Amino acid sequence: MIRSIFPAPLLSVALFGMWLLLNGSLSAGHLVLALLVAVIIPVLTRGLRPLPVRIRKPGTVLRLALNVLIDTSVSNLAVSRFLAFKSLRRHSSGFVHIPLELRDPNALAVLAVIVCITPGTSWAELSLDRSVLLLHALEVGDPQELIDHIKTRYERPLMEIFE
Repeated sequence: MIRSIFPAPLLSVALFGMWLLLNGSLSAGHLVLALLVAVIIPVLTRGLRPLPVRIRKPGTVLRLALNVLIDTSVSNLAVSRFLAFKSLRRHSSGFVHIPLELRDPNALAVLAVIVCITPGTSWAELSLDRSVLLLHALEVGDPQELIDHIKTRYERPLMEIFE
């Protein structure tokens, strides 16, 4: 019963508090309005919240985080070189289609974050059936090398963690 009224208790508490803070009043009217907002908004937005996450291999999370840290640092240096020394550019930019086995929406969201925070890469599009990622890279030498990198360094660990 309580879960139907408060499907996201932390969100309700935050909305209640924000309403009162923004209005700067603890009057009875504002308390009632804050309660209404805290109850109605989470109920109306229930379908927009992501699925609950159950992490299966916490050790893999640490390994993935280390991979992302290393790859982001290496990419920072590569993009700096790319921008500072145009004569040292090895390859042109381009789009690469990466076939995905990953289907979990939360894992796909994490993959999107990883790709977007890595300098020189950008998530361009995900096919409707979630089977192909269109990735833009600042330098594309061998597309298969980039595909293998994404699949081994990110997709496999994400599958271990989420699926």
